[in-house]
Amino acid sequence: MEKGRDVPLTDNETSDKPLPPSGQSAQADRFIHSLLPPPELMPEIDFSGFPLLAGYPGQINVAAEILDRKIDDGLGGESAFYYEDEVWSFDRLRTETDRIAHWLVGETGLLPGNRVMIHSSNNPMMVACWFAVQKAAGICVTTMPLLRAGELAYIAQRSKVTHALCFIGLREELDLAAAEAPDLAHVRYFSPTGKGPLTEQSLEHELTETSTEFEAVSTAADDVSMIAFTSGTTGNPKGTVHFHRDVLAAADCSLGPVLGLGPGDVICGSPPIAFTLGVGFMMLAPMRLGAAVVLIDRASPEKLLEVVEKHQATCLVTAPTMYRAMTQLATPEKFASVKVCVSGGENLSPSTFEGWRKATGMQLQNMVGSSELLFFFLADDPNNITPCSMGRAIPGYRADVLDEDGGPAQAGETGRLGIIGPTGCKYFDDPDNQKKYVEKGWNVTGDLFRRDENGLFWYVARADDMIISSGYNISGPEVESALLSHEAVAECAVIGSPDPDRGSIVKAFVRLHDPAKAGDGLVKILQDHVKSEIAPYKYPRAVAFLEALPKTQSGKLQRKVLRQQETEK
Repeated sequence: MEKGRDVPLTDNETSDKPLPPSGQSAQADRFIHSLLPPPELMPEIDFSGFPLLAGYPGQINVAAEILDRKIDDGLGGESAFYYEDEVWSFDRLRTETDRIAHWLVGETGLLPGNRVMIHSSNNPMMVACWFAVQKAAGICVTTMPLLRAGELAYIAQRSKVTHALCFIGLREELDLAAAEAPDLAHVRYFSPTGKGPLTEQSLEHELTETSTEFEAVSTAADDVSMIAFTSGTTGNPKGTVHFHRDVLAAADCSLGPVLGLGPGDVICGSPPIAFTLGVGFMMLAPMRLGAAVVLIDRASPEKLLEVVEKHQATCLVTAPTMYRAMTQLATPEKFASVKVCVSGGENLSPSTFEGWRKATGMQLQNMVGSSELLFFFLADDPNNITPCSMGRAIPGYRADVLDEDGGPAQAGETGRLGIIGPTGCKYFDDPDNQKKYVEKGWNVTGDLFRRDENGLFWYVARADDMIISSGYNISGPEVESALLSHEAVAECAVIGSPDPDRGSIVKAFVRLHDPAKAGDGLVKILQDHVKSEIAPYKYPRAVAFLEALPKTQSGKLQRKVLRQQETEK
């Protein structure tokens, strides 16, 4: 399949903003619906930028639209997922999905609208559990594999989870969390491929005599499909709600129109399905297109290289940190099958971009999205990549850089990124954060951007990553990019550290390739290096060497942890 787009990347000028009809709700449990933001706090929803979306019916169940439709179209025998030495076809996935849905409804009494926590690494049974909950009109609450009991308990309590399906390897933490979640009545554990021991509390035991056919509940387009809790880079995780219509729109606007992917393509990467980037890239969009996905329990540079070669992957998606780590191992020959390398989840530095290009001959395509909007909404053009640019709004979305008054900023000026499209922020039971994120209909992501004279968007920083020192505004990610261009630096994070004279100073936390080189001599070398790369006043006046940097479960740097530590000194 030739790489390219079906629809040009544009700024998607708005028209009358038609909304598709919404049908009769199937969700008897209205707890989450009752806590959605009131209409005046909702973002503008615009379906005019992508004609396909205007044809959505009032009744949509994403399991029926994405999974069952493949079988109805005669594609049930096609490969959907590769996992270790197994291949799951769409037929096998639906069989397991329907068995789980039957058990949930028939044996546990799951009501449409009940919340089901899915706690797992990436594997086929996790996917089957996710689609089973959708078929039964439950609400999926996926959680990152490395969350601890207290974090799981917080999410379960917050969303009043009634059921939990958990990968057996993560049982210990969930058992502890279940004791603190009074609404959680049904917990079962599964193996990655559904071949685990038939023991008490195993999902496999429950499914031994379960029917392999289950008709998807006819949910309304705006019935709730899933709750995605944010990764916590900017505070406590917030619950973002997505309708069935949102999930389908995110799949339809993304990999086909932007990357030109479809049947015959093989996608592999590191995003956890428990995180929204993984929901889109490693499950929904590929299945909608008929592409196959390689699922990996624990991604590492070595593992990603292995599966790319083994499965002749055509698309690789991971974070800049992983690309940087893979650069030393990669060669053009190992990536001969790959058509596109997608970078997302954190800022892409020029040194990472150039290092990957030199190692593989390939350029990294930048994308940005958010849990609040479900998937990505800005993307560089894969056929005309501008190094490290975030590109333009993808088909279906509009983007602008907003000034302090909420109006459009001038070209070249730094402002807040605003997004409008078919998905939007819906925090449940959280009006204060909803008011911060939605402004005059725009989803205001908390990122600072500028747009150049050619209409391309460029990331500057998170709003809280701007450092004000002696009256100068300094972008932490810009200083990080300068540091990363030095050969000694493996990773770094830059924050503002309180200072009585300057208000704040730029402080860098650095992980070295060779920790033995840490010392005052290297501090001076790195400071001089930054001065030679960017304006000298931006250099880090303090440098600390760490063995590891704090990160979220999705791999994002947690600068807030470092800021808190500096504030408490």
